[in-house]
Amino acid sequence: MKRPVLNAREMFRSLRLTLLLSIVVPLMVFSGVAIYLGLGAVEENLNDRLREDLELVARAVSGPLSQAMSDGDEIVMGESLKSIFRIGRVFGASVFDEDGRQVASLGVADTDVTRSVSAERVISSGELDGAFRQVDGVSVFSQFTPLFAADGRIQGLLQVTRKRSDFHELVASSRIWAVGIWSVVSLMVILVVVLGHYGAVGRHVSRLLEIMERMAPGHWRVDEEPAGPRELRQIHEGLRDMGERMMHAETEIRESVERERELAEQLEYQEKVAMIGRVAGGVAHELGAPLSVIQGRANILGRGDLAEGERRHLKDIEHQVERMTLIIQQLLDCFRHVPDSRRKTNLAATARELLDRIREEPRCQGVEIRSEIPFSEAYILAEPTRLEMACLNIIRNACQAARSVVTVTLADHDGLWELRVDDDGPGVDEAMRERIFEPFYSTRAAGEGTGLGLAVVGSVLKEHSGRIEVGSSPEGGCRMSTLWPAFEQNDNREEVSHDQ
Repeated sequence: MKRPVLNAREMFRSLRLTLLLSIVVPLMVFSGVAIYLGLGAVEENLNDRLREDLELVARAVSGPLSQAMSDGDEIVMGESLKSIFRIGRVFGASVFDEDGRQVASLGVADTDVTRSVSAERVISSGELDGAFRQVDGVSVFSQFTPLFAADGRIQGLLQVTRKRSDFHELVASSRIWAVGIWSVVSLMVILVVVLGHYGAVGRHVSRLLEIMERMAPGHWRVDEEPAGPRELRQIHEGLRDMGERMMHAETEIRESVERERELAEQLEYQEKVAMIGRVAGGVAHELGAPLSVIQGRANILGRGDLAEGERRHLKDIEHQVERMTLIIQQLLDCFRHVPDSRRKTNLAATARELLDRIREEPRCQGVEIRSEIPFSEAYILAEPTRLEMACLNIIRNACQAARSVVTVTLADHDGLWELRVDDDGPGVDEAMRERIFEPFYSTRAAGEGTGLGLAVVGSVLKEHSGRIEVGSSPEGGCRMSTLWPAFEQNDNREEVSHDQ
């Protein structure tokens, strides 16, 4: 089943959305609230400053107006009101007596303040006061200032008004600028987050996703170097370690399956060998006695006077009986269960004795057998009879295949003793090298071989935990190497064979 992989674009969108929702949006909201509160504070401060300006203007003219009101000088009073407009930006100015009736006026101002709460507070407290109100349909800020007589009593009020819009024009302009700046900053932050996410995170996440999509059975190794922020490099290293573990696990599973397959093949082979061994034993038992009788009768007939043709037929019978006896003996040797009677044996001495003996056999006549066996000791743990049988069969096989030369070499090979036999014959095709150890398989013509000699060699090597390798010889023919485990000194069975 194919494992689900998150699309890179979806993951980028998710990360960007997370960043925007969790960082940018709260940041913009907090900054907007801060700007709003800051503008409120600025507006309040500006209102206070504008009020202070009106208070300063009113205080500046309150003295001359108080004196002019006490003297009843309307000219001075009018000039004083005009001076208010010259000092600052005002909308109107009026002078009222202590009863709230208008005495003098300039610009837009109230004509009657008898019902004004602010005017009453000023008259009662003697302190300056003001409030926003409507004058002739215009929203203004009205500032009341008490006018004191020479004896200290309040003899009237000065009202100075200013348009409400004057208070808010600057604040409105500040708000427009603040909203504009906030919008530009928000867009810049969003742009920085999106581009920064791609440059610092997005492209590295995309690379990790591509690596994950490539990871599959047989392709677990991650060769790319980590890149990006520390956290992404840590994820990359974790991904690499996971790939290594998956690769090792896959290798172990493959090796385990291979071992199980080999064990199954070995079990099948052993069952086959056991079955053939039982059959071979039965055949040997059933044919042994009749063949002995035939051999004895042939010998008796051979003692009489026979014609040459009859004697030749009798020799053929004897030869075929000997061949059948040899086949039965090799069958028994190949599939016979041998008790574990292995002991410390000198392979070098055994090989030298076999070479001296085999040179006298008819099948090795006409072939030069060269010995490259050192006179040093080469100990292995082996059953001497089975060892001799395996070595003898492999050398005989080389003699029968060779044209003129067979070379036998003994050498140390990584904790194993290698008995190597080279010939200058036709060699063995690579496709046939596995089958030549199967029982009854022979590369020779029918009647020239039983196909059991190399099967005996393979069986003996299996018994001794060794192996046989087939290759090409430098002499042009076949090379067969039997590898025997070297004897270890800690082995308890240290009885030395007689042939060491």
